[in-house]
Amino acid sequence: MLGIDSKAARYTWTAAAVLLLLGTLYLIRTTLLIFVIALLFAYLLYPLTDLIERHLAAKSRTPALAITFVLVLGVLAVFGVSIGSAVAEQATNLTKQAPAFLDRIRQNPGPGPEGVRTLKSEVSGFVEGQLREHYDEITQALPSLGLRVLSASTNLVDLIIIPILSFLILRDGRGIRDGFLEMLDSGQEAARSTLADIHRLLLVYMRSLLFLCCATFVAFSIALSALGVPYALLLASIAFPLEFIPVVGPLMSAVIIIAVSIISGYSHVLWLVIFLGIYRLFEDYFLSPHLMSRGVQLHPLMVIFGVFAGGQIGGIAGIFLSVPSLALIRLLHHHLKRVKTGRHLQTVP
Repeated sequence: MLGIDSKAARYTWTAAAVLLLLGTLYLIRTTLLIFVIALLFAYLLYPLTDLIERHLAAKSRTPALAITFVLVLGVLAVFGVSIGSAVAEQATNLTKQAPAFLDRIRQNPGPGPEGVRTLKSEVSGFVEGQLREHYDEITQALPSLGLRVLSASTNLVDLIIIPILSFLILRDGRGIRDGFLEMLDSGQEAARSTLADIHRLLLVYMRSLLFLCCATFVAFSIALSALGVPYALLLASIAFPLEFIPVVGPLMSAVIIIAVSIISGYSHVLWLVIFLGIYRLFEDYFLSPHLMSRGVQLHPLMVIFGVFAGGQIGGIAGIFLSVPSLALIRLLHHHLKRVKTGRHLQTVP
């Protein structure tokens, strides 16, 4: 009657709703990030919870969840007592001796022992040049480094709320899923299949990521200790959490290990660089593809693009979430394509 095209109006309202949803997600991005981290943490605990639940006769998941959290806290406590003290001692020694190491580098600008121009001396010379160039900045930052780390961990609210949210997700996740499916008038089977695939994808991804981090910690602890690298346990502990960050994390850990070994006066940097390169190839081309299922696998160019894009959008959190987000988008696209193909086949006589 008014000359308004109903199809154009429907597209306009859909576009407006999508923009409103994206704007809302941007405004609540901090809260959303906490829930996403809690969800991923829940997926780390899910296999253990499911295993315990199958051996219990309780009708509720609460006993299995309680046992899971007690076991995890116990493992973390044992790990902290057995290894944490040694790591803290090495960190303290490194912080105390770092100014002396930097003074030694500043007073000795030579490219390497006896001036031999090998790959070792070139790597050492580059890192030492960077350290000399930023000497004043580094020496001023060292005394306050511990305080900065402590101040970054003072937000205990998030550290408390994330396990609580994970507990609730593990306890009520199935009920939330069933309630969501009941809200759908049609397409429940397609939605159920999609949610099941997303569930398996996140399980495989988080399980594989945790195994990769543990493998990196064990391999670095053994190899760096065998090579005689100073502060081997501390450096392996630094590489462990950085393995959770795709592409950027392993690169940062390699740079930190090489830099610390050089400023500590380590004389076999070349062997250290060779080990880091071989381990990176082993993990990227054998261990990681073996652990990750085909649904999680992404083309390296897509991973690199996602990492840089995630870093620009959300910093470290964006980098961390880039790979699972791309994997989810790929999975959803696959399901939508399959649904459209199925509908097309049904309409063909």
